[in-house]
Amino acid sequence: MALALGLGSLFNHSESPNVSYHIDTVSESIRYVTYRQVFADEELCIFYGHKLWFADSDRPHATEVIPEVDDDWARFLSVSVDGDETGEVLPRWPWLNGKAEDIVPVGELPFTRIKLTPDDEEEDELDAVHTVQAWVVDIADPRHIATMLKWIRRAGLEDPSLSHLKRIRRNDDCSCLLIAPLSLYPDPPSLPDAIELPTPYVVTVPRNVALTQKSLKLKSTLWPTVYAPRKKWEPEAWSKGKVRWAWEAMKTVMSEANAAKARGELPIAAYVPPAYETDLQDLTQLQESIVAHDTRRSLLHPLRHAVLNAIRAVADHRAASGSRDETSLEVPSDAPTSDASSSEQSGLRNGSHYLLTSLTLFTSHEPCIMCSMALLHSRVKDVFYLIPMEKTGGCGGSTCVPKLDGVNHRFGIGKWIDGEGGVIEGEVAVDDSIDV
Repeated sequence: MALALGLGSLFNHSESPNVSYHIDTVSESIRYVTYRQVFADEELCIFYGHKLWFADSDRPHATEVIPEVDDDWARFLSVSVDGDETGEVLPRWPWLNGKAEDIVPVGELPFTRIKLTPDDEEEDELDAVHTVQAWVVDIADPRHIATMLKWIRRAGLEDPSLSHLKRIRRNDDCSCLLIAPLSLYPDPPSLPDAIELPTPYVVTVPRNVALTQKSLKLKSTLWPTVYAPRKKWEPEAWSKGKVRWAWEAMKTVMSEANAAKARGELPIAAYVPPAYETDLQDLTQLQESIVAHDTRRSLLHPLRHAVLNAIRAVADHRAASGSRDETSLEVPSDAPTSDASSSEQSGLRNGSHYLLTSLTLFTSHEPCIMCSMALLHSRVKDVFYLIPMEKTGGCGGSTCVPKLDGVNHRFGIGKWIDGEGGVIEGEVAVDDSIDV
């Protein structure tokens, strides 16, 4: 648990707060972050919860008091509680109580995961192996391998779609080096002039990791493949601390969606907090929360979806704060290019700097196909939404973009369970034919 002292104890409660917070167990601190514009002389307030142990000045008639419980964590978060048949007072949402590092059983998570890969996809027959094409080059002199590996990193060619493959294939008379996927580079990559190498050529390689020993042998006949039985598609375990972090994020999303509705916008919001385990010393990581709304009505622009606005806001934040790693944009003159464009233009090519790597996006509504593809290209880690859009959704509604054949990134998808943690759907529902 954590108890706010000093300045942290001065934040008052508000039904429409301008500050959010989460507990950082690594630094043993409570971190407060503004997630909307704060005006001069405006009080900074946080949201204590839906069940209060005091009279809420924003709601004069709200006099409900939370019962006494032994666990101060429940009081700190204003947890709603119920009594069981024995008369013992228990929390309604068990993941709000206990130590932050405790693992939450899958059945108690406040969300359900959208399955991206079938359990029985063993690929134990050669005809069943899914493949893609990639550029490779033969290297006769082993001394050039280390030079080429450094060049690949500097040129930004380490694409995650090939991370399940080993970089080198040893042959009798030479070594074969995996360079880049054909899907991103339709023309042969231009190799460094400092080394005399043959022209790159295309080979067929496995698209997925090997899940069984049999599939490992089959796939390795095409290209050396990583063996990771069931690890690649197994969902990660969630601790109580991380669930609380996600719960706060979903509450923020719904509060912002209602605020957008009050302003006459579509009640749709997206929220990107810093990663749960954030290294505050690493300036390349997102240091502040990003919140965005659907602004199609006010701007009269059909592409101003909340998710796209959030991605744009992350880019603007990084550019303004200077936290962007400029060295990642420096592409050597011998980097692969398909035309005579300058090195500056080459640095802006697809994949040179993914915006949402290792980040999670929370949104009130299931992203549409366009937004889902933008999230895929931004390399988002996970997406959580509350309201499904069966006619237009791209995360399981009308289709599931990260599940499609041929995509080079798969992000996790979680559907928040309606009502879990006090997150309510009805106030921001939209017609399911609206493309969000």
